[in-house]
Amino acid sequence: MNWFTILLIIIAFNSFSQELPPIVKYTPNSYGAGNQNWMISQDEKQFIFFANHEGLLEFNGSNFTLYPSPNESIIRSVNVVKDKIYTGCYMEFGYWARQSNGRLKYTSLSKKIKNKIIDDEQFWNILNYDQWILFQSFSSIYIYDTVTGKFNRISSKTGISKTFRTQNSIYFHAFNEGLLEIENGKSKLVSNDPVLTKNVIINVFSIDEGLLILTEQNGFYKLVNSKISKYSIPADAELLSSTIYSAKKLSNNGFALGTVSDGVYVLNTAGEIQNHITQSSGLSNNTALSLFEDSDNNLWIGLDNGINCINLNSPIKSYADNTGILGTVYVSQLYKNKLYIGTNQGLFYKDFGTKNQFKFISGTKGQVWSLFEYDGTLFCGHNLGTFIINGENAKNIFRESGTWKFVKVPHRSDMLLQGNYFGVSVLKKIGNQWTFKNKIDGFNYSSRHLEINNANEVYVSHEYKGIFRFKVDKNFEKANSLYTYSSPGKGKNAALIKYNNEIYYAYKNGIFKLNNKSKEFKKDKILSSIFEKDEYTSGNLIVDNSNKLWLFSKNYIHYFSLNKLNYKLRENTIPIPASLTNSMSGYENICQLSNSKYLIGTTDGYYIINLDGLSFKNYDVSISNISVNKLSKRPINASIYNNGEFAHTENNVTFSFTVPEYNKYINAEYQFLLEGLLDEWSEWNSKSSINFKNLSPGDYTFKVRAKIANSTPANIAIYKFTILKPWYWTNLAKFIYLIILCVGAYLINKAYRNYYNNQREKLIEENNRLLEIQELENERRLMEIRNEQLTSDFDAKNKELAVSTMNLIKKNELLSMIKEDLKKTTEVGDKNIKSVITTINQNIKEEDNWNVFKEAFDSADKDFLKKVKVAHPLLTPNDLRLCAYLRLNLSSKEIAPLLNISVRSVEIKRYRLRKKMDLSHEQGLVEYILSI
Repeated sequence: MNWFTILLIIIAFNSFSQELPPIVKYTPNSYGAGNQNWMISQDEKQFIFFANHEGLLEFNGSNFTLYPSPNESIIRSVNVVKDKIYTGCYMEFGYWARQSNGRLKYTSLSKKIKNKIIDDEQFWNILNYDQWILFQSFSSIYIYDTVTGKFNRISSKTGISKTFRTQNSIYFHAFNEGLLEIENGKSKLVSNDPVLTKNVIINVFSIDEGLLILTEQNGFYKLVNSKISKYSIPADAELLSSTIYSAKKLSNNGFALGTVSDGVYVLNTAGEIQNHITQSSGLSNNTALSLFEDSDNNLWIGLDNGINCINLNSPIKSYADNTGILGTVYVSQLYKNKLYIGTNQGLFYKDFGTKNQFKFISGTKGQVWSLFEYDGTLFCGHNLGTFIINGENAKNIFRESGTWKFVKVPHRSDMLLQGNYFGVSVLKKIGNQWTFKNKIDGFNYSSRHLEINNANEVYVSHEYKGIFRFKVDKNFEKANSLYTYSSPGKGKNAALIKYNNEIYYAYKNGIFKLNNKSKEFKKDKILSSIFEKDEYTSGNLIVDNSNKLWLFSKNYIHYFSLNKLNYKLRENTIPIPASLTNSMSGYENICQLSNSKYLIGTTDGYYIINLDGLSFKNYDVSISNISVNKLSKRPINASIYNNGEFAHTENNVTFSFTVPEYNKYINAEYQFLLEGLLDEWSEWNSKSSINFKNLSPGDYTFKVRAKIANSTPANIAIYKFTILKPWYWTNLAKFIYLIILCVGAYLINKAYRNYYNNQREKLIEENNRLLEIQELENERRLMEIRNEQLTSDFDAKNKELAVSTMNLIKKNELLSMIKEDLKKTTEVGDKNIKSVITTINQNIKEEDNWNVFKEAFDSADKDFLKKVKVAHPLLTPNDLRLCAYLRLNLSSKEIAPLLNISVRSVEIKRYRLRKKMDLSHEQGLVEYILSI
């Protein structure tokens, strides 16, 4: 290992060897503005303002708000005077004032003297004195009288580096001129000593003898009766190697000094370095552009890259291992005035109460699980087994398994039980030496949490298997009567411990106490209440030297102590959430260092909390913003001072509220209610806004209160507002509706009367019409009867005609048969026979038959033949004759004798008839003829 590496290690150890006050970091991403912050101020409501690279940045304790600079330049200075926030930037200065909606509005002052401002001026500082506001650039000081509104200008040919205010005076430093004072609106030389002309003055402070002057690189000087003398302090040796850029005298008369590249020095009243805070020890950046102490004595640092707030008076001091050398702290112990820290990297120690660096104890490289002091001996549970620690030496007395925990054996001062990775084993003291005695046979499960009662019954909590109980024999060699509890169940980060001779088991469903008689676990309502409302993160239970029982939940650290009067548990809460402590879940640890100081290990070091210092003043909660919006529309800021009236469509109301408290570890908690909707106070919650959606028309009163830690709410912020009814449901609209209703009722009544009169007349007219219709219906009915009679007669005649036609056909057939028989059976020359045949031929003469049929057909179906002839003029008499036979629905076989032709000839005639009638293929001939 070379010297450079050794030097880096030494620097690394020194860098995390300070126990510092908490540092709250705000990155540019978190506050939504530029990296650089040039000046800081605070108003009467405790809101903090920053002259930021992007504009004026406001922080109310809950939310940041950025107001862009009026001319898009960098805001270099800010100073709050009463209700106005004065700012200066490039070629511009003025003030911001709060509007009724809570937003700030800018008013320019420099416009009044625009012609007097020197080109390219930037205003780097703003001071107030009585009724005057001073805006300082590198060339001039503009003095604004807030009463008269007039300006006075002081300039320097050599340039002005900075202005300063003491209790009774205003000073400024002019390059190569020295220190000057403003008196009666004019500059007056105070001293042109070479110390003041050749050095850059960072700040000037008033002291009893005169002035204390801080320079950029040469430390402090005193100016008494125009004489300069060096003011030496213990911190000079270290400060002279740094370049001071900003300085602030603190309320405790100490000093905070911001440097260009070495972070911030905090000096006590004796000039000693109380803290040197750099980027490696917690700052976001090593360049401190501005310093400001707020009303709660927090030190705000405007950095070259972000904003930090140091809680100088916090009862909590943090120890951050930014190098990773120390690791995650799993256990700590104060032993023989040495502070031991057990981590995942091994065991470290340092002299308690000093700023000495931690030293590693050789041989303990690895995971340390526990530290236990008993009978003047310090035991260390390690993944390599069990160590006995003496100063900076570690002796391994057990190597067979990793060791979790140590417990005392009742009535046996010479014996300890230790929970191991693979069961439980016994340590015994022989003479003055502790040695490993034996492993207890019959139980081989991991025993991270174990306890033993007076009956030598051992209880073990296993995260994945639940609770075991077994009894050891008198020699502590064998486990008997092993019993596994089915209730309470197993759970993540479950734990078991003895407190006040009672064994407690804690897991996600609550905390249970063992009943020594029934040997069953019963839920403890008081202790279990801390895990309600989804507060559970770990069941780890810790008992300190003062017999306090400590527990850790999602948003609090709890400790219980016995009430001296009734022997009941009394709860105390510290509102430090698990998200801020960075403790390893399930391995939370706390060590009592003194009556009131406790060390709590984290994943990157530890922090020390002083319970006596946990007193919090009451803060006023205020409503910081009220916004309303229509559905799917952008919110509109409403007045936060006057009662509000919102349209019925603006019924989504969001309230933002805040307590300007800037402590890193202590969060403000809020309760609210909305009379008219939610008449009960909500649960305490750290969320600083609430949205009410789709509020019905009506009157509402919003109330919010806050508390810090266990403090009593100081006030209740109240805001009354009304969601207006829609225009169509206002009183005027209702009155109009009433008038319309009355007029409508009158018109409706009149319309009904007219309607019924009309209906009566219509009814009379309708009855008359019905009578007429009835008469017409009767006449129609008579006509139908007549038509039916005619149709019946027509059908009868058709039937007669059909019968007659069939008789005629049969007669002709018979005569034809007789004629044929006569021709066959007699001789042709027989005159008598010929005479009979002639007579038969005359009787079956086709033309005569047709004439007879035609007369009968015309009488039965008038005008049919005429209609067919008109429709089809090309039809011949024979075609008409065929149509008449088809009208009677005669078949081809029946028609053939009537025409004295063959059936085949009838089919041919029918085909030709279709052609003449020009019938389609799909249309039937008979159907067509019947339809005519």
